[in-house]
Amino acid sequence: MKTRYVVMSEEILRSYPELAQEGSPTMKQRLDISNKAVTQMATEASLACVRAWGGALSAVTHLVYVSSSEARFPGGDLHLARALGLSPDVRRVMLAFTGCSGGVAGLRVAKGLAESCPGARVLLATSETTIVGFRPPSPDRPYDLVGVALFGDGAGAALVGADPAPAERPLFELHAALQRFLPGTDKTIEGRLTEEGIKFQLGRELPHLIEAHVEDFCRKLMAEREGLAAGEAMGYDDMFWAVHPGGPAILTKMEGRLGLAGDKLRASRCALRDFGNASSNTIVYVLENMVEETRRRKAAAEKEAGDGEDCEWGLILAFGPGITFEGILARNLQATAQA
Repeated sequence: MKTRYVVMSEEILRSYPELAQEGSPTMKQRLDISNKAVTQMATEASLACVRAWGGALSAVTHLVYVSSSEARFPGGDLHLARALGLSPDVRRVMLAFTGCSGGVAGLRVAKGLAESCPGARVLLATSETTIVGFRPPSPDRPYDLVGVALFGDGAGAALVGADPAPAERPLFELHAALQRFLPGTDKTIEGRLTEEGIKFQLGRELPHLIEAHVEDFCRKLMAEREGLAAGEAMGYDDMFWAVHPGGPAILTKMEGRLGLAGDKLRASRCALRDFGNASSNTIVYVLENMVEETRRRKAAAEKEAGDGEDCEWGLILAFGPGITFEGILARNLQATAQA
């Protein structure tokens, strides 16, 4: 990891010095900071997404908001709708405490809403900060350094709809979605609200559990495609892989288990390098990387200097508390357009 972005700053620590004191009851202060920050970040990400889409905020019919970094009534979905100036009639869904699988869960929910409501335009927004889990350095908790080095803050957004209008240029088609939890693993990724903030615990067995179960999960998703078209089954290297980069070990275990070529998880590794693990946001960064890769390859192909074709079909995957697997079988419509 080369860069990460965090809300925590020297200014915040000067305003709230108790955050750096071991054992201080600071949940109220953390939520005051976090609630404001996640709304601000989600607003900025959503506005950028709507600009890229080219539509109007007034056309947004549904809002799906994902965050594991706040706790308040009304929830962050309403605060975001107000900040964006969305219609009071916008239909809102909030997914809370879904952790790293939240971004793909949000896509799954947005997909269902778009398909069930003709003409719907669903804005998905994710926003996370590590403020609620910040802990002062302690020699008694050396493992905390791993989390500090790995996790980052940020926001992401996507616009989901069915039956695109002529002026719209969709990037991916979300074909089928699947969710699965692994029985007996609920303690592997655990977070507890305390007076000192949220205390997280990541089990060292997490990469091994994902490695042991990921292939069966992927096969079930892939079968959705194979049931639609005649011909040979897809091979793993015949697909694109947009995987939430929970950490380097998870990506390496997946790569080995599935026998993936070395460049298949490049978009995920680049997101991890540039942003760290930003929880539910990170899958948005991975998909953005894939879009840019496809555009670069298309431009190179037009100059007769292409470095390979993009895969049309692939999987969007994330793993969160539960342990919960979230997956979507998708088509890269840019790859389809240039085929």
